[in-house]
Amino acid sequence: MAIYAWKGRNKRGESVSGKLEALTEGGVADQLLSIGIAPVQIAVAAAEQDASTEGWWTRLNRRPVVLEDLLLFSRQMYTLNKAGVPILRAFAGLQASASKPAMVELLQDIRASLDQGRELSAAMARHKDLFGSFYISMIKVGEMTGRLTEVFLRVTEHMEFERDVRERIRQALRYPTFVLIAMGVAVVILNLFVIPVFAKVFAGFHTELPVITRGLLAFSGWMIAWWPALIVGMVGAVFAVRAYLRTPKGRYRWDARKLKLPIVGEIVRKATLARFARSFALSSQSGVPLVQALTVVAQTVDNAFIGSRVEEMRDGIERGESISRCAAATGVFTPVVLQMIAVGEETGELDSLLFEIADMYERDTDYSIKGLSASIEPVLLGIIGVLVLLLALGVFLPLWNMGGAAMGRGG
Repeated sequence: MAIYAWKGRNKRGESVSGKLEALTEGGVADQLLSIGIAPVQIAVAAAEQDASTEGWWTRLNRRPVVLEDLLLFSRQMYTLNKAGVPILRAFAGLQASASKPAMVELLQDIRASLDQGRELSAAMARHKDLFGSFYISMIKVGEMTGRLTEVFLRVTEHMEFERDVRERIRQALRYPTFVLIAMGVAVVILNLFVIPVFAKVFAGFHTELPVITRGLLAFSGWMIAWWPALIVGMVGAVFAVRAYLRTPKGRYRWDARKLKLPIVGEIVRKATLARFARSFALSSQSGVPLVQALTVVAQTVDNAFIGSRVEEMRDGIERGESISRCAAATGVFTPVVLQMIAVGEETGELDSLLFEIADMYERDTDYSIKGLSASIEPVLLGIIGVLVLLLALGVFLPLWNMGGAAMGRGG
């Protein structure tokens, strides 16, 4: 197959261009016509520079495929599948309209795999780090059941929820993060530049300083003497913590600890359980066997602790126990949710009730996120107040004592 450069006009009469891979120029024309583009010029493209010979600056600045790209891809695939466009033509059209080089390469690789006779799920599995286990498993279920269009719609809605939760949490934490950074910078500046000036003044008093002042001077002197080692230690600690969290044991412990953090722990729990309920409902509704669905869901909850509890549910169900009993044994669900699972299991409406559970957790998560900043602000104000009080007492107590002594001598 060769790569052809083409120029054409879309349905609005606008000039568009791009590159497509095909056997002949006629194949390129067929692909363009299938996506509503009238070809004007088609020619064999000049040989492109190999990725390995690209400049290091170009490779460094290449934007990777992110969640928004996959979300747009899923939405477009749903629309194209719903319209009856063959999957190869759909990928050809998406490849022609993609503007990000990394996304073009991804679509080109999947399309080449499809040309070789692979299934779509197998082609996507070559990029498991991008799509994830849940996405690939859902696509495989869609292929097996003939409901690929519906699956693309469901995973699109699921990804939109994930993005909205992350964005709201990021927005809620933006102000507290800036405040903490400003506090850290202020403490460094005070200890390195301001307090040493007062230390020279206090040295001329030739008197015993208050405990708070001595503590501030000692801490400032320690930072001045050891600041290179402090920076190296902080950087080393960051890399060590990140390496530990990449281990299964470290991630499990951190994910379990996150659920018990003050203020944010409950938000993490609700968001994770909402992800579990929606993923489980989507898998079950699409016809995935129960044990297989729980295996996939355990990998998609993005929390090793909750994932291990889901795997315990799966093991219990394999032993013949009921879903409600296995869910109760995990210890992570509320009584209301357990009751809804039991009702759904008895009535055969587990899918719809799981969606309701997901909606309930999502509403609770949204409500908690809205109040997150209001909950953190009093804590930040308390920390700032304590720091200001310590600095004020440490700096001004000696001055007040000296002034009081001078007034006593003057009297």
